[in-house]
Amino acid sequence: MAAPDALLVMGVSGSGKMFESATAHAVQCISKTPSCSRSTVGALLASELGWKFYDADDYHPEENRMKMQKGIPLNDEDRIPWLCKLHDILRRDVASGQRVVLACSALKKVYRDILIQGKDDAPLKCDESGKEEKPVEVKLLVVHLTGSFDIISGRLLRRKDHFMPPELLQSQFDTLETPSAPENFIQINVDKSLSEIIATIMETLK
Repeated sequence: MAAPDALLVMGVSGSGKMFESATAHAVQCISKTPSCSRSTVGALLASELGWKFYDADDYHPEENRMKMQKGIPLNDEDRIPWLCKLHDILRRDVASGQRVVLACSALKKVYRDILIQGKDDAPLKCDESGKEEKPVEVKLLVVHLTGSFDIISGRLLRRKDHFMPPELLQSQFDTLETPSAPENFIQINVDKSLSEIIATIMETLK
C-alpha cells in the first residue's frame, strides 16, 4: 500500500478502507483528549517518517485558550475558524508535495470534514497570478487513540504543560463522534506502549 502524500495525526477510530489512489493524502491520528498523547505520537511518527509535524493546539487563538483556561468548553463558533486555518495549512503543504502529520482532537465528524475539504462557504484562494486555485481535498487516515475516562483523566491530572484544565474532559467525551465508515480510520487503545502505537500505525502505512 503506497504511503500518503501527507500524514495528518489527530484523534480517530476503527478499521476500514485506508487509502485510495489520489493526488493528496493524509493520515489523521485523532485522540479523544490531550492526555491521549496524540502530540507525542504525532511528533514521533513524523520523525520516523521524515514528514512535517504540526500540533493543532499551537494554532488556537488567544480567545480560545482563555476560554479553556477558565474551564469554558469551546463551541463550533470557536473551533471552526481554527479548523479552517488548519485545513489551509494542510492544503498548502499537500499541494506542494509536502507530507504532513497533524495532532488534533477533531472530535466531531464535521470538524474532520473541514480538515479534509475546508468550509463550503469559504472563499477560493488565488495563486500568485490572481487565478483562483482549484480546491485540494486532503485524504485522511484517522488514527483514533481511545481509552476509558478513568485512564485518560488520570493522565490529564498529571499533566502540567497544557492549557486545558481536567474539568473540561467530560465535555470532550460528550462531544466526541467516533469515526465510522466512509471515513478512513483505525483505532488504537492508549493502554498500548508508545512503541506499539507507532508500530501499529507504521504497519498500516505499508
